[in-house]
Amino acid sequence: MEKLVEQLGIRQLSKSQVSEMAAHLDAQVEAFRNRPLDSGHYTFVWMDALTMKVREAGRTVNVHALIAVGVNADGQREVLGLDVASDEDGAGWLAFLRSLTARGLTGVRLVISDAHAGLVQAIGAALPGASWQRCRTHYLRNLLTKVPKSAQPWIATLVRTIFDQPDADAVRAQFDRVVATIEAKFPAAAEHLDTARDDLLAFTGFPREIWRQIWSNNPQERLNKEIRRRTDVVGIFPNRPAIIRLVGAVLAEQTDEWTEGRRYMGLELLTKARMITVDTDPHDTNHTEPTPIAA
Repeated sequence: MEKLVEQLGIRQLSKSQVSEMAAHLDAQVEAFRNRPLDSGHYTFVWMDALTMKVREAGRTVNVHALIAVGVNADGQREVLGLDVASDEDGAGWLAFLRSLTARGLTGVRLVISDAHAGLVQAIGAALPGASWQRCRTHYLRNLLTKVPKSAQPWIATLVRTIFDQPDADAVRAQFDRVVATIEAKFPAAAEHLDTARDDLLAFTGFPREIWRQIWSNNPQERLNKEIRRRTDVVGIFPNRPAIIRLVGAVLAEQTDEWTEGRRYMGLELLTKARMITVDTDPHDTNHTEPTPIAA
């Protein structure tokens, strides 16, 4: 607490002041974390996990802060939940998602995230009817490790052409063309890309106008940077409640800012997205002609 209030010009706190401030902050954060999610359907949800260091049983260990952000029925972004898990596995994600649904999370059509272990299975178990969009930015970083460094700019350019298309049919056609082009030089990378097809193209089932907002976890990354800026002051947390206290306060503050800001998505587009039947069939042959690729 002293390290935090130093930013406000306060140099020293007594133990009683620290306890009083912590108790007040804990009450606010708990109210925020346990509030009902009653703002209607949350059509799109972004999820991520941040690794934090904490002291437990005389050792410094890594734990994971699980964070969910959604777009509510008013088109505003909102932090939906925060929890701390020992492992970033299926059990941790499932418990987190079930805590969100118990508080009222409904209407989720698409979850956007990196390829966290066990998350996809947890989505299927806790959010039936929701699809998963694998973050294109994180995936591209993974793909580039499959090719020599000299070829990485070329591969990155090719993959980006997939997303720079006017409609869903053109996206799928361009994906086929890119896979074929890469396969000629780097068959392992092409297979890696082809295997991720459905996960990367889930966004095409929704209105073209919001593709840039839902095909990656970039909005969550900006929030993560703000969390890191604040947690770096602490370094190693003394316990898990301290993580909840600080990160929860940052998330509550961010949600207030989003509430006061302009809508993240238009209501008409949200309504349209809720009504769409998602179809990302990779075997669909009704494709338009792909954009040519330069060798």
